[in-house]
Amino acid sequence: MMTMSTPSNSSNLPLATTAMNMMKPYRGKLPLSVATVAVFTVISLVYTERLSPLSASNSTLKIRPCSSARSSPAAPTEHDATPANHTEIIEDRLEFDPKECSVTSGKWVFNRSIKPMYSDSTCPYLDRQVTCTENGRLDSHYQQWEWQPDDCILTRFDPERALMRLRGKRLLFVGDSLQRGQWQSFVCLVDTAIPPGKKSLRRGRTHSVFRALEYNATVEFYWAPFLVESNSDIHVIADPKKRVLKVDSVAKHAKHWTGVDVIVFNTYVWWMSGLRINSLWGSFANGQDGYEELDLPVAYRIALKTWANWVDSNIDPNKTRVFFTTMSPTHLRSVDWGNKDGIKCFNETRPVAKKGHWGTGSNKEVMNVVSSVVSRMKVPVTLLNITQLSEYRIDAHTSIYTETGGQLLTEGQKADPLHHADCIHWCLPGVPDTWNQILYAHL
Repeated sequence: MMTMSTPSNSSNLPLATTAMNMMKPYRGKLPLSVATVAVFTVISLVYTERLSPLSASNSTLKIRPCSSARSSPAAPTEHDATPANHTEIIEDRLEFDPKECSVTSGKWVFNRSIKPMYSDSTCPYLDRQVTCTENGRLDSHYQQWEWQPDDCILTRFDPERALMRLRGKRLLFVGDSLQRGQWQSFVCLVDTAIPPGKKSLRRGRTHSVFRALEYNATVEFYWAPFLVESNSDIHVIADPKKRVLKVDSVAKHAKHWTGVDVIVFNTYVWWMSGLRINSLWGSFANGQDGYEELDLPVAYRIALKTWANWVDSNIDPNKTRVFFTTMSPTHLRSVDWGNKDGIKCFNETRPVAKKGHWGTGSNKEVMNVVSSVVSRMKVPVTLLNITQLSEYRIDAHTSIYTETGGQLLTEGQKADPLHHADCIHWCLPGVPDTWNQILYAHL
């Protein structure tokens, strides 16, 4: 089984509930053997994460594909991806305004002229877990799809302007390894505009800081996969039945969230271990036997309210902007997008074309909890609603081009994608760059 990396040393936007209600999730039963594999895949990816530094050694250990690797699939064509009146459609749309345009409704358009602003071989800050082309993926077409909202044009990420907006400020990402991927994406994007010697990275077990010296700006990441405290935050407990969440406290983590100018939260995939969550009130020091098993949505709501209460009590909206990144979809069931013979996201090379596609890897009940809690907060929180646009991107996960237990997948493991393909994390460059494009448009 694969492992997911752990803490490394290393304006409000609505949730478009109307559109969500129109999306019909797959409700057919999955064969027991495949369902069992899917459940244990999520558990192994989420709960056996290792504590590894974001060190320079990650770059030196990257392995290039050998000549025996499988051939690259055919590239999407401009004709396939772009309508004939594409230019006219763009001209009719306005620049992105969060008050006038929703990013949830749109489509991915293949643009051969797109070149990523960085690569996994040139940005030294990426975990090897997400460096897909360095890990042997031969096709790079997943890097050439751009998200086009229906009613506006999404502003392209300008690293120099982003740094100017962050001059003298702290930007902090808080959450799990998917949020760390968004942080690494942002760092790699702005890094392209900073000359050598004018930047630094301090890696910590839970808190890492990238500094742009000329701008006196920092882009930081803090590891808190549940936002609230748990007995598995640092020393990861593989068995979810033995993990306990302290759903009434964020104090241990939140002391690192003060004095920040822009803060971006997320929490989702670590909650997806089962239907019930071991939840505790009070101190871990008094033992963990007093926990109660709560239904997932109930525990999630309590934890999110605890986070919301901290934000409302400690954040000055005149000094700090608060964002919340909605859930990043998992793609563990190929039947969700009509590929009955597929194996999770393995070997997928194009986004789902069906408008409004919604798979079983995104929990609407959890999505609604986020919307409900945020709507009642005193401090304005901008939702970065990346769920729907990411739902289409079955082609952009790390799949078999990743690592497990600190080692790249072996050829034998690659030949067994049912057990080893990672359809939770995203290749970089890739989809998280679009998330940051949306964040940039809000800054």
